[in-house]
Amino acid sequence: MSRRVVLAGAGALAVLVVAVALGLRSGEVTSTADAMPAVNAAGSEAVARLGDLQVDAKDVKALLEQLPAASQQQLRGDRAALETWLRARLAEKALYQQAEAKGWSQRPEVQAQTRAAVEQIVLRSYLSSMTQVPQSFPSEAELEQAYEASKASVQVPAVYRLSQIFLSVPDEQAADSVRDQALALSKRAHAAGADFAELARTYSQDQGSAARGGDIGPQPLAQLLPEARGVVPKLKVGEVSEPLRSSLGFHIIKLTEAQPARVASFDDVRGQLREALRAQRQEQLAKAYVDGVLNSGTLSIDGA
Repeated sequence: MSRRVVLAGAGALAVLVVAVALGLRSGEVTSTADAMPAVNAAGSEAVARLGDLQVDAKDVKALLEQLPAASQQQLRGDRAALETWLRARLAEKALYQQAEAKGWSQRPEVQAQTRAAVEQIVLRSYLSSMTQVPQSFPSEAELEQAYEASKASVQVPAVYRLSQIFLSVPDEQAADSVRDQALALSKRAHAAGADFAELARTYSQDQGSAARGGDIGPQPLAQLLPEARGVVPKLKVGEVSEPLRSSLGFHIIKLTEAQPARVASFDDVRGQLREALRAQRQEQLAKAYVDGVLNSGTLSIDGA
């Protein structure tokens, strides 16, 4: 996903920008994505380096494994976001190296927080192992019953497939000139027999979507830039908008397909419903186990 498209962006990764601002300018970051990857002593490929620090392929794999499948696919195709994460991970390693060099981990307040964190990790892992939910739960009948009880409130939002021509505004001095260019392109796009895809390939400055004739794929309204959310639902399929100004530049949008909101089918939510029911059962089992521990001995609380 390019930073210039009409999409609002990958919110789960936006926080990583903070780490980049912490001072990676003090060292040169090298990405090996376009070069022959180096191999460290453990045999894992290094994909980015900052001085003697590096992020290897195992780190990237661990990141992807923590994300839902849809987010994994999105990040795999979003080089800019992935490079932002690499920079953030290197920033973390650099900061940790500095802290260790100053003996920060030996400070009493840090050791107290470390013990508390380790205790929480151990007890959560232990409690989870003691209260595992059987793989057979929930049954198909239980899934269907849960779906029937909640389907009226489970909606699949409307989805819009869009194409765009994007023109960036490098600074406010250029805004009027870019606006005039956007208006001229919009007029051409509105003309009878206009080939929007060809115009996008030729003039759009969002290289990712331009290569696809401006297509940015199907998107729910919430994932679009705020400036587009009030316009897109009013377009008819095949209709082209007037130029929209965002903080990034000007967007000329064409609606190529629209799927209205609908009640989610059983197949739509089957996976999520199974995970929700298993999480609910896990919570119930954990509470029962903890109650059993408390009830196994004499509990005394000092009233003072």
